[in-house]
Amino acid sequence: MSATDDVEKTAGLQRSHTNEDALRALEGDGQPREVEDEKSVSNEDVAEKGGEQVVEKEDDGVPQRSKGKIAVIMFALCMAVFLAALDVTIVTTALPTISEHFHSSAGYTWIGSAFLLANAASIPSWGKVSDIFGRKPMLLLANIIFMVGSLIAALSNSIGMLIAARAIQGIGGGGLVILVNITIGDLFSLRSRGAFYGIIGGVWAIASSIGPIIGGAFTEGASWRWCFYINLPLDGIAFFVLLFFLDLKTPRTPVMDGLKAIDWVGSITIVGATLMFLFGLQYGGVTFPWDSAAVICLIVFGIATFCIFLFWEYRYAKYPIMTLELFSNPTNIATLIVVFVHGFVFISGSYYLPLYFQAILGATPVLSGVYLLPTALSLSVSSIATGIFIKKVGKYRPPIWIALVLLTAGYGLFINLDASSGWAKIILYQVVAGLGTGPLFQSPLIALQAHINPRDIATATSTFGLIRQLATSTSVVLGQVVFQNSMNKKSAILQQELGPQLAGALSGANAGANVELIAHLPPEQRSAARTQFALALQPMWIMYVCVSAFGLIVSAFIQKKVLTKEHAETKTGLDAEAANAAQRKQERDFRHESKRQSKAARQSQASVAAHSLPDDASQGDGSRPPTSSGTTKSAEKRSSKWSLAKTPESGASEHTGGEEVPPVPALPSQEHIQQQEASRPVSRA
Repeated sequence: MSATDDVEKTAGLQRSHTNEDALRALEGDGQPREVEDEKSVSNEDVAEKGGEQVVEKEDDGVPQRSKGKIAVIMFALCMAVFLAALDVTIVTTALPTISEHFHSSAGYTWIGSAFLLANAASIPSWGKVSDIFGRKPMLLLANIIFMVGSLIAALSNSIGMLIAARAIQGIGGGGLVILVNITIGDLFSLRSRGAFYGIIGGVWAIASSIGPIIGGAFTEGASWRWCFYINLPLDGIAFFVLLFFLDLKTPRTPVMDGLKAIDWVGSITIVGATLMFLFGLQYGGVTFPWDSAAVICLIVFGIATFCIFLFWEYRYAKYPIMTLELFSNPTNIATLIVVFVHGFVFISGSYYLPLYFQAILGATPVLSGVYLLPTALSLSVSSIATGIFIKKVGKYRPPIWIALVLLTAGYGLFINLDASSGWAKIILYQVVAGLGTGPLFQSPLIALQAHINPRDIATATSTFGLIRQLATSTSVVLGQVVFQNSMNKKSAILQQELGPQLAGALSGANAGANVELIAHLPPEQRSAARTQFALALQPMWIMYVCVSAFGLIVSAFIQKKVLTKEHAETKTGLDAEAANAAQRKQERDFRHESKRQSKAARQSQASVAAHSLPDDASQGDGSRPPTSSGTTKSAEKRSSKWSLAKTPESGASEHTGGEEVPPVPALPSQEHIQQQEASRPVSRA
């Protein structure tokens, strides 16, 4: 029996059959097999236990790794993430020295921006390329690109060469972070991987926090070039450890065949959309006014290009970079919103708390990095503790909720920071915010991976990373706009206290760039300037609190699922990609057929009800007996909705006779609805 015949047979099942009957008739895995003696990947069995869904997977011959080997692999993965995160912030304290060395004030901001832009733009492509060529080769390639970029940056003899090198670093760094997350998903079960994601989150937090300190130390004690030289030996160690110890299955994909399989149209459009949007944010209010044609066109065309990308991925991409089925599940949508909220809020602390320290406390850039350590340490502790909790208990929703409550409370406390706040307040508020930030690095990722088809783990994780990057970039810009507008409103007071010249230097777009002037003002003027700075930061903190509260509300829509310890490694390579593409097409065709049959059923019921009207009108009391058309229409509406929104979350299709056919949609209340309709008599003329 062909797969098409199976689809027609499934679509033609009588309405009295329940979904459970259909599932029993279509048992199987539907996964591609690479070797005959390999254990098959079974379909996830989703059982109801105590009102919670339990993900049960059978072992797929995953290598039994010793604790020592796992520790060595995790050391290398943590090293890669540490260096990628370190390079985001290590140059912040070295920028003035670098700019002076090359006599280029124009390239000051682009040294940092080039890394972030290339990082964000490259993230979606890394995931899909790893599906085609395998995780290990792409992870090693990302390491090589990062090291090459670091070497060029260290040897740069012009500002243009340094900016280009930072872009190369960003491409490699984006691959390192996202591929480490994907690799952990392949190495460990849903329940176990939370602990390892927690470790990665803690490493990321520490690296980001100590980056300015290390950069300042290198700049003052040796040379700014050591900010990049340091990557070579450390990343070299990570490279060779992964080369010899990472034991993931690697497909033998021919290079040319693999390159042909890449979705080049999708890759180019998503890179273009990301760069245009982020360039618009980068230029707005700095290089060009926000209402200028350049800024508006970049942002609008960036969004339009992203829409074109989504259309291409849905209609034409054979091996899509971003699977739109990801957005068919309400839990996934809620999870990705929480990811955006987390990225939007937490970056504000890393960006604007140092501004508070420098403007109000008179700290140097290096010292302001030290003052952020309470956030970094509490974030690391909560991230690791959350990973352990998920591994022990197998639940991810409680950490998400508790974290969002603490995140909202912590950033709400920042509103209370003023020019006279003591260290007890500053440290306590940071600890609360850090405890709320840490769990949200891995808990939403576990929630997302638990509700997707395992074949889509790479594209889903890449989407997760892209959304977080866009959130952080958008957050910094919007926070800056709110802060600058607040400082503009304080200009009259500043002119009265400081005079027109100093007030102009501390107003609007100049406020953040000239904070060092405050420390050199006379005591009375310094106190007035610090007071206005603290007041101007409050509306910005209020905005972040509102966004965090919105994320807390949305998190209620994340469904619960208890995670088990069984695990099956995701297959990669062209054969697996071809099988997955065929499976997606069958699933899409099945959903369309289900929708068509639902529409036909509604029309049939409406026709039956219409034919019964003449006979009904001849009854003695002239009243109309109840018909099932209204109930059926409502039921069919629910059926159509669930058939589109809920696909099997296991990642394996059911099959008959060894051939793949699309999965049967899960319709939770359909059996009850059908039984009611079958038992209700319908009058006929």
